[in-house]
Amino acid sequence: TLVAAVKAAGLVETLQGDGPFTVFAPTDDAFKALPAGLVDALLKDENKETLAKILTYHVVGSKVEAKDVSAGDVATVEGSMISVTVGDSVKLNDSATVTATDVQASNGVIHVIDAVLVPADVDPAALIS
Repeated sequence: TLVAAVKAAGLVETLQGDGPFTVFAPTDDAFKALPAGLVDALLKDENKETLAKILTYHVVGSKVEAKDVSAGDVATVEGSMISVTVGDSVKLNDSATVTATDVQASNGVIHVIDAVLVPADVDPAALIS
């Protein structure tokens, strides 16, 4: 689902760039947990900008491996901040838990998360018709 969304948003070349990037990649189950109809709505051409905003909210413009993670706010490529909480697990915005870490990529690292993060200024309900 994430790959299809990246293609629909026109972000393939961007994410294949030099980086370095840290990508918080939601699982297919995370996308399935979104409200009914939201993924289909986001994949429509007229919502390409909103989809790109949501996807770039999952990307940090530096390589951060699990051993380097600390609590606090982190700037995303989208421009908003993600709140990172470190305890028994690492949580993002108190809604997504990191479930796998340090998947190496040629231009950074991927951490798998169990929820889709949505910037505060995006109203998912408004996209579903």
